[in-house]
Amino acid sequence: MPTLPSIYVFNDADAMAPALAEYILQAQAAALQRHDAFKIGVSGGSLVANLRKALLHIEGIEWGKWQIFFADERLVPLDDPESNYGLLKKDLLEYLPEGTPQPTVFHVDTVLIDDALEAADAYEKVLIKSFAAKDSVRLPSFDLLLLGCGPDGHTCSLFPGHELLRENVAWVAAIEDSPKPPPRRITLTLPVVTHSLRIAFVATGGSKAEVLKTIFEDPDAGLPCSLVNEGARGKVTWFVDAPAVQGVAIQKKEWKSPSL
Repeated sequence: MPTLPSIYVFNDADAMAPALAEYILQAQAAALQRHDAFKIGVSGGSLVANLRKALLHIEGIEWGKWQIFFADERLVPLDDPESNYGLLKKDLLEYLPEGTPQPTVFHVDTVLIDDALEAADAYEKVLIKSFAAKDSVRLPSFDLLLLGCGPDGHTCSLFPGHELLRENVAWVAAIEDSPKPPPRRITLTLPVVTHSLRIAFVATGGSKAEVLKTIFEDPDAGLPCSLVNEGARGKVTWFVDAPAVQGVAIQKKEWKSPSL
């Protein structure tokens, strides 16, 4: 029987924030015991606003040791409203108090935004330099991936039924035909996502209830989020609010503050 993901349900995003912060602090502590950096991948969308709520008013975040990568990125200028880097900068990093050590952020090479294949290859080389500089590895091991869930069950830029779900060689893949605009993007591949040491999905709002019902009640439908649940068995945690799982049959857990 497959190991189910851990699912924590909160009344709303504000109630979720402290638990999400504690989870991230746990991941940071574990990472800094292994090496001198916290290597984290993030997606965009509403996730970033939830991270701001969780992280800005707590102690213990060692921002200067964070290395932030992107689980996917839209190939647009960094100041474009569609840019995940731009969203992270505007909605999180610019809120860090003055004097806070800054994380290292690895964004897409904007010179290559008109060529998805070249941009994907360049970003994969960034990962290789970070994760395989000393030793050859088959896949990178992120300390933590923080992901969202789209209304169609996509995550990163891995969309239902898309051929990229079968990619098992590349670390970073190009997509030219995203069903959600903008069409040109790069994304971590499914094997890289599931190889991460910890994966957290954050989903809020009643608009997510229908797709979460499919993900948790019909995993054989093969939605990308379901594939992550299955491929990363035992490493996946969901942070959701009550409206997102209204009418969804789940085995929810009660969050208990750990002693770090």
